Amino acid sequence: MIRDSRQLAADFDLEKLTPEFYANPYPTYRALRENAPVKRLPNGSYFLTRYDDLVTAYKTTKAFSSDKKREFLPKYGNSPLYEHHTTSLVFNDPPAHTRVRRLIMGALSPRAIAGMEPDLIKLVDGLVDALAAKGKVDLIEDFATAIPIEVIGNLLDVPHDEREPLRDWSLAILGALEPVISAEVFARGNNAVTDFLGYLETLVERRRAKPGNPNHDVLTRLIEGEDNGERLTSKELLHNCIFLLNAGHETTTNLIGNGLVALSNHPAEKKRLIEHPDMIKTAVEEMLRFESSNQLGNRMTVEPVELGGTQLPAGTPVTLCIGAANRDPAQFADPERLDVGRNPNRHLAFGTGAHQCAGMALARLEGAIAISRFLQRFPNYALDGEPVRGGRVRFRGFLKVPCQVG
Repeated sequence: MIRDSRQLAADFDLEKLTPEFYANPYPTYRALRENAPVKRLPNGSYFLTRYDDLVTAYKTTKAFSSDKKREFLPKYGNSPLYEHHTTSLVFNDPPAHTRVRRLIMGALSPRAIAGMEPDLIKLVDGLVDALAAKGKVDLIEDFATAIPIEVIGNLLDVPHDEREPLRDWSLAILGALEPVISAEVFARGNNAVTDFLGYLETLVERRRAKPGNPNHDVLTRLIEGEDNGERLTSKELLHNCIFLLNAGHETTTNLIGNGLVALSNHPAEKKRLIEHPDMIKTAVEEMLRFESSNQLGNRMTVEPVELGGTQLPAGTPVTLCIGAANRDPAQFADPERLDVGRNPNRHLAFGTGAHQCAGMALARLEGAIAISRFLQRFPNYALDGEPVRGGRVRFRGFLKVPCQVG
């Protein structure tokens, strides 16, 4: 067993993953944590799997850069994907990151998010009614994807009859962030950025001509900027609207889908949550830890760094494995077990430090309302066939989850 674990760690290559890994990466993550926690990959980059090492990388922003220009130029060239991923909030360092994040966070204030709860409950209850009428459903297509698309669409006040392309654009753009991509995925991602930008240019023009209420309409808030005169450039505005739509959609869809599948696979914890619905907040945190929607992050060292006795020279690409850190026994007791009452639970599903997810409060609210109201209505729901994974390593979720709710 020990030899197999060592071999698993020794053979690991992020650019040559197996079907078994995509189905269940956690044995590999455990092997890496135990045998090669600061793993040098064949391409010269490093792969980190320990909780404490990820926290160090997240919080030491002067040594670990989030700027992706150097890393993404060889991958994307001078393409729409390159422009997008090097302009959006998540792939920038201070001071640009600080300025853009401040504007976005101003639009996602606790008061603004609290004000979304009644509409979110109404949306989820309508979806649940539709599921009940069908009986046999797909938890992803019929439920999990519909919630964040509507929420983020409402935030930016995208007309309902214009929302249909958003999911496909999002999947294409985020799919191009995988470690290795085909020419087809590259082309699809570039086309999605181009089409998305074209749509947003029109939407922004309409909103400039007829502004909404900046207390509720994030796009109007971003266009108007802060009272001190701080504004986003036109390019920053468009690309960060794409970022908001993408980030809010993909990760929240995965949170809801992963959470409901995990509960189905752990009937005792499902029963516990149904009997104690007040545990929904700790349950959502545990779902985020146990099956993190976003499994990987990236940094580039800008000065020499030592991690776990390994020297990383400046200019070293580093992958932060959130999925592995969230099951690190040095941080979490019995980490392979789903525990809906786990407390404390300082998981890294939203990162930590300066780059902690700007929309995490909204994602938590969406997850809590969606999962709690689904369980309340369908306590006996059961999977009706094998769920289909998305076949990606960075964003872990399902494409299809056949389910019987009636």
